[in-house]
Amino acid sequence: MRISGFTFAKNTSKLYYPIKESIESILPIVDEFIVVLGDCDEDDTTLELIESIQSDKIKIIHTIWDIEKYPNGTENAHQTDIAMQHCTGDWLFYVQADEVVHEQYLPHIQEQCSKYLDDKNVEGFLFHYTHFFGDYQHYNNFHSWYPFEIRIVRNHPDIHSWKSAQSFRRIPNFDGKNYRQKEGTFKLKVIQLETHIYHYGWVRPPLYMQKKSKALDTIHKGKKVADKVYQEKAAVFDYGNMSWYPTFKGTHPKVMKDYIKKMDWADQLNFDPNYRPTRPLMKHEQWKNRFLTFVEQKILGGKSIFITENWELLKHK
Repeated sequence: MRISGFTFAKNTSKLYYPIKESIESILPIVDEFIVVLGDCDEDDTTLELIESIQSDKIKIIHTIWDIEKYPNGTENAHQTDIAMQHCTGDWLFYVQADEVVHEQYLPHIQEQCSKYLDDKNVEGFLFHYTHFFGDYQHYNNFHSWYPFEIRIVRNHPDIHSWKSAQSFRRIPNFDGKNYRQKEGTFKLKVIQLETHIYHYGWVRPPLYMQKKSKALDTIHKGKKVADKVYQEKAAVFDYGNMSWYPTFKGTHPKVMKDYIKKMDWADQLNFDPNYRPTRPLMKHEQWKNRFLTFVEQKILGGKSIFITENWELLKHK
């Protein structure tokens, strides 16, 4: 059995993504790791960070992004597909540049990949998500934040990245362009693993958080729209009322130890229970979703309701 790790990246160092730690977190259980690296800015050091890992498992594919040809976030999916096409494993393990896997889960992941290798009905594996928010001691479990996602898929030519690269679908006879199409696409049949992806996409200095948000809006809405919108926004991101978020009781992956030590923006976070953000409320901060969060956490014991499930869940053997 072979497992291929893969990801895509562009300007990750200048936007404070822990891409080196992300790759290192699953490197012990993969036979190769494919990195599709876009045309980064001159002041970005993503290439140097990846090369510093010094592993012969890592293969870097250089690309040029075209968000006019692939608008609405689909360039992310296109880049992901390029990485998948270079993978040679039986299973393809996807980690985005802000996603890290705890070492405690690696044996179980490897075991399950082996267990279902010959069961062609299983097309992938579903992971729980822990979304850290603001700092490394708090996480966002509010309604509207995805609690699960597919991160391992079978190496099959009909399986493609979908929408803006958050998930995957089986798309026979795919035209290689319309990553948001629903017609003629099929949800993957997956096994849910008792493992977590630690998502650090919302943990970075407030200045970098705003820059990252603008970069994502540029990919999804175009440069002109993003430039106009962010002219009217503050230079730094307001994380809002941090007292709303639960405290993380577990341990972080070992590969994140030095990265976490760099945190120097604690004085820019607001824990006053009466604090209200200076920006418009995010979706999860709005009254409706706060109420649904209360129902999920206090009445249903953490069970998510009204979520879109882009998969067909199979029972364990």
